[in-house]
Amino acid sequence: MTTIETHPDDSVAATTAGDSTVPSFITGVGDWVTTTDHKKIGRLSTGFGLLVLLAAAVLALLLDIERLGDPGSFIDTGAQLQLIQMYRIGLVVGGIAPLALGLAVAAVPMQLGARQIAFPRVALAGFYTWLGGTALVYVSLALNGGAGGGDADMVDLFLTGLGLAVLGLCATAMSLGTTVLTTRAPGMTMRRVPVFAWSSLIGAIATVLVMPVLVGVLIYLYVDHRLGSQANFMGVEGIGAWIGWAFTVPTVVIFAIPAVGFAAEQFAVAFKSRQPMRGFLFAGIALIGVTAYAGATQQFVHDVTFDASGETFIRGAVPFLMFAGLPLLGVLLVLMLVLLTAKDGAKRGPSVRAPFVFGFLGLLLVAVGIAANFVQGITDLELIDPLTNTATTFEEGATLFVVYGAALAMLGGLVYWAPKFRGSLIPDKQVLPLALLGALGTVLAGGALLVAGFLDQIGGFPASQAEVDQIMTAADDADIWITLSLIGQGLVALTLLAFGGLLLKPAGDTDDDTDDINPYGGQTIEWSAASPAPAYNFEHVATVASAEPLFDTDSEGSSS
Repeated sequence: MTTIETHPDDSVAATTAGDSTVPSFITGVGDWVTTTDHKKIGRLSTGFGLLVLLAAAVLALLLDIERLGDPGSFIDTGAQLQLIQMYRIGLVVGGIAPLALGLAVAAVPMQLGARQIAFPRVALAGFYTWLGGTALVYVSLALNGGAGGGDADMVDLFLTGLGLAVLGLCATAMSLGTTVLTTRAPGMTMRRVPVFAWSSLIGAIATVLVMPVLVGVLIYLYVDHRLGSQANFMGVEGIGAWIGWAFTVPTVVIFAIPAVGFAAEQFAVAFKSRQPMRGFLFAGIALIGVTAYAGATQQFVHDVTFDASGETFIRGAVPFLMFAGLPLLGVLLVLMLVLLTAKDGAKRGPSVRAPFVFGFLGLLLVAVGIAANFVQGITDLELIDPLTNTATTFEEGATLFVVYGAALAMLGGLVYWAPKFRGSLIPDKQVLPLALLGALGTVLAGGALLVAGFLDQIGGFPASQAEVDQIMTAADDADIWITLSLIGQGLVALTLLAFGGLLLKPAGDTDDDTDDINPYGGQTIEWSAASPAPAYNFEHVATVASAEPLFDTDSEGSSS
């Protein structure tokens, strides 16, 4: 089913043409603030998401410095609880979620041949709701709110702000999912949608499935806290225990699903080949989405004990294999199929560009995080206690691999679609070093914490000052690994800062102008649009006859 207009709105085209005559600053700001152009909405979301993710990486660096010193020597003990929550919430709800959804909002409608996103004002309202809610969360934490906070009003503000931020993400995800399902070019069936669009759909569905559960929990916590009963939720000391599942693996994997799709799509582009076995690739991405059910049931610790036997083993193994095993199987299936694509296209002479490097490295890092989530559920390794929910830093390391790996792939997406967003290329020589630096930083930041977890270094999402004291005290044999994680966080922060600087500079100062509307050899329909793409995306929308319409028109592709 498609519901697409095949002719641009004359009024939109006229407005766009009129706006091109160097508008005033106020007019320009107003155009962005009130825009219904999905490309601008998506870029706003990715920009602010990148900023919050940078802040989270800097906070992690500062907290690691404190962990290596004497208690309170660098960061006041009373502020540590709130700072850790700023860091963990900033990684997920404040960082990777808007970054992934924003890139999908900006690129997916063009990939589908649509003139605009479905319900563009809902998508814009979702962005503003997320932005306002995130600001309230950080204000409340700065004023002694949050889980275990000492100011009752700020605790209420924290719960309200977090709820608003999550609702904003849900609104954006619903707009995105509806676009993929209903707003496609003529001839583009669901079997022909681009891989990134499919992964964005799975991620949007997973978001809409999981995030309302968190909203429901926040409502109960708010009511319980306002009434002061503390009977069901243990007061402010229990808030962290009730919401911590949303900021760790496997829940965070749902925001990495678009990253997997982008990386898979880049293999076909780089190796100038059709994606073989697309149905199996789609199935692999859908299997990764099974992690949503773990979040929806709030059962983020599905464990299995190999020492057990009979019914006890089966009761643990079935949910463990479903919620931890199936996503791992899915990402392994994706890796196998993209490598098959590389093998099939190697003889054509691959074109390895910056977007491919970002996507491939991001995919590998996300795969490590999903594999770590599988390992974490093996109770015999004692990486997390399913009864007390006392986690080691292994949990944080797995989360960092997923979050930073997905972020790396999304940065590759911003580079890849830069000609459509801003009309010119971002040179490979400027961003390729950042891909390598970001990958190295993630391996150090996350990998060191995985090792520290085996050394019983306490970690996790804190609920009280007592838990913070455990987290901020480094074990004697974990000092070196905390130091390596600190270095890794610094490298990630440097990567995000440098990338953001490139995006903020005027296009003429950092980019190479190009007359080629398809400089990367993209196979999907958005590369037939002008660069930069107009507000209505396409002058004329062609009927799609295959999953790789531009590959079909290429002489090399036609002869293959």
